[in-house]
Amino acid sequence: MREMDLVLGQFADAEIATLSEAELVQFEELLDVSDTTLLKWVTGELPVEETYDTALFKRIRAACGAPTL
Repeated sequence: MREMDLVLGQFADAEIATLSEAELVQFEELLDVSDTTLLKWVTGELPVEETYDTALFKRIRAACGAPTL
């Protein structure tokens, strides 16, 4: 899905060098989630599963201008 490619790609371009090893693992785990689900999490249409509801995910949402939940 193009929207998630843009969201995750722009975040990676801007932040990848600053991520810790643990955050890199979390980012890679997010890449395994379906784009449809990720988009619903980012937009707040669905609550984020606890496993993925991390500080990193909140940074990704903030970076794309998503409203704070």
